Amino acid sequence: QLQLVESGGGLVQPGGSLRLSCAASGFTLDSYVIGWFRQAPGKEREGVSCISSSGGSTYYAESVKGRFTISRDNAKSTVYLQMNSLKPEDTAVYYCAASWGLFSQCVSRLFGSWGQGTQVTVSS
Repeated sequence: QLQLVESGGGLVQPGGSLRLSCAASGFTLDSYVIGWFRQAPGKEREGVSCISSSGGSTYYAESVKGRFTISRDNAKSTVYLQMNSLKPEDTAVYYCAASWGLFSQCVSRLFGSWGQGTQVTVSS
């Protein structure tokens, strides 16, 4: 059974950093596009960053470019999201999701398997 588990969320002050991890089990990660999405209260879920199965292609939302970095270690079946210079508007539940095949768009409707989410709160 395909399973994704996020970790690394928490409370951080503005300007701080967090690294989220998405660990996969029950399937071979290297055939899947992995995306990080977030949803703040009262807002729609948005694509934050996505990475192709090989890691050769990445996407970042404009709001996080230059601050967030996505990476993957297929041998460890884990995808990471390094988040630096965090802002209060980054506060949300962060989800990782998997999509089998080629990378096309970082939109939630293309991703069929989801983790349970991890809360990120940026506040002083």
